[in-house]
Parts: sequence; C-alpha cells; structure tokens
Amino acid sequence: MTTGRKDKYPRAPSQEEWDALSPEERERVVASLPGEVTDAELSPPEGDRHFQAKVGALDTLRGYFARQRKRVYLAAELPVYYPKARRFAPDLLVVLDADAHQRDKWVVSAEGKGLDFVLEVHVGGDRKKDAERNVKRYASLGIPEYFIYDRARQQLLGYRLPEPDARVYVPLVPRDGVHVSERLGLELRLEEGRLRFYSGRDMLLEPEEVISRLEQLAEGLQRRADEEARRVAEVRQRAVEAERRATRAERRVAELQAELERLKRERR
Repeated sequence: MTTGRKDKYPRAPSQEEWDALSPEERERVVASLPGEVTDAELSPPEGDRHFQAKVGALDTLRGYFARQRKRVYLAAELPVYYPKARRFAPDLLVVLDADAHQRDKWVVSAEGKGLDFVLEVHVGGDRKKDAERNVKRYASLGIPEYFIYDRARQQLLGYRLPEPDARVYVPLVPRDGVHVSERLGLELRLEEGRLRFYSGRDMLLEPEEVISRLEQLAEGLQRRADEEARRVAEVRQRAVEAERRATRAERRVAELQAELERLKRERR
C-alpha cells in the first residue's frame, strides 16, 4: 500500500485508504515509510551558502516561536508524505499548532494536517525545480505559502494560495522589498546578502547574533561593574585617608591642649 504505481519510491496511502485502516494498520504503515529520501530525489549539495541560509532560517524561526511559546513544528529536509503523492524533503518546513517533538518524517494523514509554510533555498543547479515545478507541486498539495530564496541572484519570491481550497498559487508582490508571510505573521526581507525575518520593526536575530549581543551586553555590564567597584574603592580609600587625617588632627589638638595646660601652670 505504501509503494507508488508511477515510480519506485514509497508513498503514503490515499486518504480513503487511510481512513479504512485500523489504528494498528496505520501504525504499521507509518513505520514502513522511510525516514530518508534517496540521492536521486534530492538536489546535489550546494555548499556552505545553501546550508547556512537554510539552517540560519530554521534556527531563527525556532528561537522566535519558542520565545513566543507557540506550538510550532519546524524542520529542515524532513521527508514529507502527502496522501498518494510522491514524497519530498524541503529545505525548511513549518507546521503551526503542532508539537515540536523530534520526528523522522511528516505523514500528513497520521499527523492530521499538512504543511503551512515551505522555504526552498537555491544557490546552483536546476533553478526550474524550485521556481517552476515546486510552485505547481506545493500548490497542488494545498501548502498555503511557499517562498524561494534565490541566494545566487539575491532574489526572494513568495507565493500564496488565495483560498484554502485553491490549488494554484498567486505570486506575492513585495512592498519596498518586503514580503509578508500571513502564516508566520512575519515579514521576510533580503538585507546585506542575507534572508531576514522581521516581527514588526524588530529583526529576528540568528542564534549566533543573539549570543554575540548577549556577550556584548555582558561585557558592558562587567565594565560598568568594574567602574563602580573602582569608584567604591576610591570612595573607601578617601574615607580611610579622611579618617587618618581626622585622627592626626585630633592627636594634634590633644597635643596643643596639653601644651596650653603646661603653659598655664608655668605662669602660676
């Protein structure tokens, strides 16, 4: 039941077939679906620029939604099985209102919902795969939003289904270079050769940037603490010196009083 008729790659059963299965049969079907895809199904490796853009987007969004305490599942190159459709593994996928536990695959029928957002990063190779074939494919599967970050051309393209039942994308028209993702509730921009996500006016930082800023903040706080400690030490030192001067002055006063008493006695 998991083997497609049009190609040699495993497929999930149709929704009708799935609905007819018992819970035990469904478990066996899900277990039989591989948690990886073959080299023939993947694009050739595209180097650091592809990897860093993909992982940067994944980590940025994962950190953002974690801080927002929202139930959002994110993954990179995870095998996805839609009913009776050929499997695929997008660079980045997002599913809203889904638990973020680790998975080896996303089986739509078993999870009870499909993907909400897909991002593909293109650096080299067959541009038609992302810019043409996947545009039709993801729309036909009912994925609400699809974005392409063409890093080689420094271009960002966005597509959205105009209605939940639509199966043809409408290209998104950016405003001043800003694309809006309704599903994520975020803006996407290209800045200084990088894909950036914004929440309102706030740019979402990648983990390394967050760490760097925290380190700078910590360094600044440490400098302020050191300066305050120096000021306290200086105040204490001045207090000690003032106390010493006061002691010397008191001693001198006592000496003068003693000398005055001596002189008074001699005059008598």
